[in-house]
Amino acid sequence: MRITKVTYERLDLKLSVPYTIAYETIDRTTNFILKIETDGKWVGYGCAAPDKIVTGESPDEVEKAIKNKIIPFLIGKDPFTYALLLTELKLLLEKKCSSLAMVDLALFDLVSKKAEAPLYKFLGGYQKSIPTSITIGILGLEETLKHAKEYVDQGFSILKIKGGSNLEEDIVKMKKLHEIYPNIIWRFDGNQGYSVVDSIAFVKATAAMGIQIFEQPTKMEAEERLGEVTSQVAIPVMADESLKTLTDVFRLAQNERVDMINIKLQKVGGIMPGMHINSVAKSASLETMVGCIDECGLGIAAGLHFALSRPNILYADLDGHLDLIDDPFSKIFRLENGVLFPTEKYGLGYSE
Repeated sequence: MRITKVTYERLDLKLSVPYTIAYETIDRTTNFILKIETDGKWVGYGCAAPDKIVTGESPDEVEKAIKNKIIPFLIGKDPFTYALLLTELKLLLEKKCSSLAMVDLALFDLVSKKAEAPLYKFLGGYQKSIPTSITIGILGLEETLKHAKEYVDQGFSILKIKGGSNLEEDIVKMKKLHEIYPNIIWRFDGNQGYSVVDSIAFVKATAAMGIQIFEQPTKMEAEERLGEVTSQVAIPVMADESLKTLTDVFRLAQNERVDMINIKLQKVGGIMPGMHINSVAKSASLETMVGCIDECGLGIAAGLHFALSRPNILYADLDGHLDLIDDPFSKIFRLENGVLFPTEKYGLGYSE
């Protein structure tokens, strides 16, 4: 089987509900859909969601890479040599993480379709569903409570709250949420907004609510501070922005900086590097969550299939598609009462 044609589509998608994190407000996203055709009947699809801060690329840089590097490179290649193709393409693309992830996802989609298996089964098929959290950005107390009610009413049992810009407001907000919804599982993302002192104060003040995950409270540039928090609090600390490469997870594990890691396929370059990163985490007894950025349903489906394929992946935060307007891939998996289920269609579950 050989690749005969490679095309792409650019999706400029608005968010129905803009959100704020510690360092910016987001109201739209750009995704790219790569389509790889072969001399057989199989077609693979992949998604890129560039973000200058997270993936190091702008949409225009991704589009230029598709035209000038990805398409010429892939034509005539055997998709079953994906390990070789992705290794060589990584050198060509340099640090364009979502561009590499897009090709990675399309190749895995293609070969698992050829194997006539859903991608999660092709990768190992460890479990058949996984609950996801849904995220509330940095909002005032009343707006936060309003969104929390909407999500609880929709059946979500895990809520992730963004914070990091005001310690006292964060504490008041979390206590009030727990008071109203004592049975909800809470996760808190500091988005690099806290100092070590603030991080410890937050954990102590919210100890009664049993926060499940404390995500990236301190800045990625000062990684030792993350380790200081981990060593002084009683809840699991997770690395997000501090983790982009295999070298990062090795260093985090070796220096005992965190208890958990967040693998975002767009940030690490796709499924193949994600599997390597997860293996290092497993060897160091670090639990893994699969997260996302503002990705359409195709990217979320890839995260879901990856999450279902490995025993060390215990958590999911795959909600990046929920606020996208006119997402053409919203039906390729199911979300029921906060639990994600893949379809049993081959690959990622999408075909034209």
